[in-house]
Amino acid sequence: MTDTQSYLFYQTRNPRPFLDRGEGVYLFDESGKRYIDASSGAMVSNIGHSNPRVLAKMKAQMDKATFGYRLHFRTHPSEDLAAKTVAMTPDGLDRVFFVSGGSEAVESAVKLARQYALATGQGTRHKVISRFPSYHGCTFGALDLTGYDPLREPFAPMMEGMPKIATPTTYLDRDSLSEEERGIRYAELLREEIKAAGPETVLAFLMEPIGGASTGALVAPDSYYTRIREICDAYGVLLIYDEVMSGAGRTGKFLAAEHWGITPDIVALSKGFGAGYAPLGAIVAGARLVDPVLDAGGFQHGFTYAGNPLACSAGLAVLEELEEQNLIENAARMGDVLKAKLNRLMDRYPFIGDVRGKGLLLAFELVADRETMQPLPKKWDAHSRLVEIAYELGLIIYSRRTRGGHEGDHFLICPPLIVTAPQIDEIMHLLDNALSRYAEEIAPVSKETV
Repeated sequence: MTDTQSYLFYQTRNPRPFLDRGEGVYLFDESGKRYIDASSGAMVSNIGHSNPRVLAKMKAQMDKATFGYRLHFRTHPSEDLAAKTVAMTPDGLDRVFFVSGGSEAVESAVKLARQYALATGQGTRHKVISRFPSYHGCTFGALDLTGYDPLREPFAPMMEGMPKIATPTTYLDRDSLSEEERGIRYAELLREEIKAAGPETVLAFLMEPIGGASTGALVAPDSYYTRIREICDAYGVLLIYDEVMSGAGRTGKFLAAEHWGITPDIVALSKGFGAGYAPLGAIVAGARLVDPVLDAGGFQHGFTYAGNPLACSAGLAVLEELEEQNLIENAARMGDVLKAKLNRLMDRYPFIGDVRGKGLLLAFELVADRETMQPLPKKWDAHSRLVEIAYELGLIIYSRRTRGGHEGDHFLICPPLIVTAPQIDEIMHLLDNALSRYAEEIAPVSKETV
């Protein structure tokens, strides 16, 4: 096969070189060009590329068995990974169900919630409230809960249309409220929606504790998290945290929920949980939810590769690396360094309107006017153009449209948790160059348009 012929198709026709190898925070194409992976792929490669200890443990499992169906055998990798996961999560989350990815994890969380309601005589509860904007996956159930119009709208006629409330984008608000008051105001939208939908029909509330692709590392005011938990408890609504992106140490805690001392009823994990070494995800819940479901006839759900021993051996090795190399602590420490440097870029580039996030889940947003937070003109296509400039320079970053997918431009800067201070300097040097080139490109038209 030549470079010009391919039978594969994905989202676009955007050409990319062939990958040759990965080493730590770096990737190399077949020409030998080096890229620094400042987004961990799609916020996946939490412990970096080609970790020799993880590969050795995967090889040891490959020499024994690569597949054992969960209805036929228990496996030590799946049991050990479940135990390690429970040990690293807050008290009360003590049952694990494995999947292959983030969309599967969200679907599994919702299905567990629904079957728990049925098993406990709450069959009228079926609505799952989520937020707009948000991202929870591309399979139909997860997509119905996603608040990102370009992905959802083509399939909207094929879905029920679950209710949504506004995401707490307080950085856009121009009012006299404090951040604490804004957090409460946004949280109370959940109470209003539960009442409007009928409390007896509401099953769960699904949220990203720190925003992912659709909101760019958005962090709500502290008051938001506590009030949401209180509202869910008041109405018997299950609280599901989508930690597919924020979990597995990325924010400086194993779960982002720990920053606020919140224990959700169900947590969805993936991405950094397997760190790109094998397709892997999980839901973690409490026995109080799982036992009634199992007693009522079993969890009516499953995937062929759930609990796959090779994937679980990779996941176990990843969690061991997080602990043994103190990578969660490094994420917190290096995250502070990186965020401070991103903030300083605002002094040089007036079109950077906001820098946000925790740990190494960080983002910045481009705007036309920092006072009003008016987005850049959509036709400038900033979210694509800056990524391409950075890629040419050997810097990989991740972008999406900020305002529900229609307009706005944010960029996630989320290097692997192994990143060092000199590597952060390298990222910032390349990012500065990319921003400078982008500023030069838009300078002639910005005076006319903005």
